[in-house]
Amino acid sequence: MFKQLEQKIKKKSAIVGVIGLGYVGLPLATGFGDEGFKVIGIDISKKKVDLVNSGKSDIDDVSGKQVFDLVKNKKLKATTNFASLKQIDCVCLCVPTPLSKSKDPDVSFILNAIEQVKKYLHPGQLVVLESTTYPGTTDELILPILETTGLKVGKDFFLAFSPERVDPGNPRYKIKNTPRVVGGITPLCTEIAKLFYEQIIVEVIPMSSTKSAEMVKLLENTFRGVNIGLVNEVALMCDRLKIDVWEIIDAASSKPFGFMKFYPGPGLGGHCIPIDPHYLSWKLKSLNYYARFIELAGDINSHMPEYVTERIARVLNERKKSLKSAEILVLGAAYKKDVSDVRESPALDVMRLLEQREAKVSYNDPYVLEVSMNGYTLKSRRLTSKLLKKADCVVILTDHKSYDYFWIVKNSKLIFDARNATKDVKVGRKKIVKL
Repeated sequence: MFKQLEQKIKKKSAIVGVIGLGYVGLPLATGFGDEGFKVIGIDISKKKVDLVNSGKSDIDDVSGKQVFDLVKNKKLKATTNFASLKQIDCVCLCVPTPLSKSKDPDVSFILNAIEQVKKYLHPGQLVVLESTTYPGTTDELILPILETTGLKVGKDFFLAFSPERVDPGNPRYKIKNTPRVVGGITPLCTEIAKLFYEQIIVEVIPMSSTKSAEMVKLLENTFRGVNIGLVNEVALMCDRLKIDVWEIIDAASSKPFGFMKFYPGPGLGGHCIPIDPHYLSWKLKSLNYYARFIELAGDINSHMPEYVTERIARVLNERKKSLKSAEILVLGAAYKKDVSDVRESPALDVMRLLEQREAKVSYNDPYVLEVSMNGYTLKSRRLTSKLLKKADCVVILTDHKSYDYFWIVKNSKLIFDARNATKDVKVGRKKIVKL
């Protein structure tokens, strides 16, 4: 089975299946398609499937032309029918792994996908989980399900974990030039999975086990979450000390060793950094270990929207204006600059908190045309000098590059800048208050 699959992969005759065509799955599917593989994308959303089959993309990092060309050349097709797994040689699971309200891992999407894979599992098939999850998921949860078929891992089929490393909106690092780690249940599983990813990725790093590969992704995002928590707390300290946190960070980063620059902000957003550390924390609790750094950083980061709201209220109050009934214009609803992704966006949390304080909130975001707010839909306003001048406070929550910050400052009465987006604006500094 190994030799047969190895030859198929090397000859690019292996059919690749991607379950989940979101921010992770669609770039992966198009990546393999661009390298000459036939790819079948499977998604439970008919709307998503129809979009892909019509040659369109709803993912920032995948162009419509790329999808259109692959569909036209019959290198990519999408379906809601899991029976397509019968003909697939290598299947990648790219499904969501959210947290429950109690911060426990929700692996229901993984389990639902694996049940479908089990139905159509056949000899010579490679199954790879890419969804971020807690250490032990692949060998403790997925393997027993697949082996109920009577097929043996490492002999009849191959099972591995390779965490996605997508950074939406990053112009430099894409799938091809971002190194991958991969860990299999057996050495042969690791070897065949490594060969598979080497077809589209420059560097693939083999791990000793699936559990080690799962831990790598959690370390990466916990590292970021904890360090962002640190600089957010430093921002709170600097507020009380009446000094500029941005100046402090820039000066500290001049040291050529022993310091890595992180910036504070209105909170954490995206699907990974606010969520992944809790997977590790949850797993360690089952082993009677309390992950103190993770819990503390999570507490600080999760309360940043409240701090930002309070700062805005204070800034207005200092200018003899109440937050209640104040006209607040928010710039940026996406969780990071130059993307349309609003998952876990702290900007939405700040907007909700401002509304709860009875402020009149409107927003502009060139990438996000509408958002769900407190039970209704709020649409992005066209950014004009009139809109800026009308606002009692313009709040910058996402620092999109397309914004003309000189023009924004010129036409605004007051700006609260949570991202240091106005750092290069020299005129009108008295209007600007920074996080």
